[in-house]
Amino acid sequence: RFYPSKAKEIADKIIEEELNGAVYDDQDAKSWSVIISDKVREKVTEHLGKTRYKVVVQTTIGQHRDQGIRVASRCLWDPTTDNYASCNYSN
Repeated sequence: RFYPSKAKEIADKIIEEELNGAVYDDQDAKSWSVIISDKVREKVTEHLGKTRYKVVVQTTIGQHRDQGIRVASRCLWDPTTDNYASCNYSN
């Protein structure tokens, strides 16, 4: 079963490991995003065991310069079986 709290814990740990002390660079941000997404998907899938879940990871990295950001996405959602976890990181 997918537990959002466990997925958030996994994602928070990976993000902290990858970005702690990092200085923003637009070229590095591309690879950080891919690395973080792959690691989170791998660890969450590993935690779930062999199940029929589809794990989707969306990562957005940007420079913090007193501006706002809004990210939107759409998907087909079944509230009886689907769930999500979300986390934020700033340094």
